Amino acid sequence: MLDAALDVLVDEGVAGITHRKVAARADVPLGSVTYHFATLTDLCAQAFARYVEQRTAEYEALFTQVASRDDLVDVLVELVEAGPSRHRSAVLGFELHLAALRDPALRALTGRWTRSSRAVLARFTGPGAAARLDALLEGMIMHRLLSDDGEAREATRAAIEQTLGPPQPPRSG
Repeated sequence: MLDAALDVLVDEGVAGITHRKVAARADVPLGSVTYHFATLTDLCAQAFARYVEQRTAEYEALFTQVASRDDLVDVLVELVEAGPSRHRSAVLGFELHLAALRDPALRALTGRWTRSSRAVLARFTGPGAAARLDALLEGMIMHRLLSDDGEAREATRAAIEQTLGPPQPPRSG
């Protein structure tokens, strides 16, 4: 049912989710949804918690092969430029952020996601650059979702490299 709720959230947003739509998408009786989720707030909170859990694991996996600054930039460019393959995840992320503006429980969930994603980035960049990079990536991903005429990959790469700053010389040991 939570996966069905996430599908409805992608298609209809928080404003469009209903128990009935989730039941139809999950192909279960309406009573099953209302039994497990008495309120839409509870349904959304649990669905978004599932999304954050899944997304955290997916995000971690994106960086497992990063061994250099160039590898990091390549992964980040792909994250922004992936388009339709990451559309569902991006839409859910932005729906969660918007809903969190009015719901303290969801705000805590977005805080957990932000700390987690920034911790992944900080392994490669340090905490300050990770926060700047996180903001840049979210903004670029949103613009990519909203625009048909996205910047060229080279422009995305340049923005990421500028945010990262100049390469640091290797530390001597």
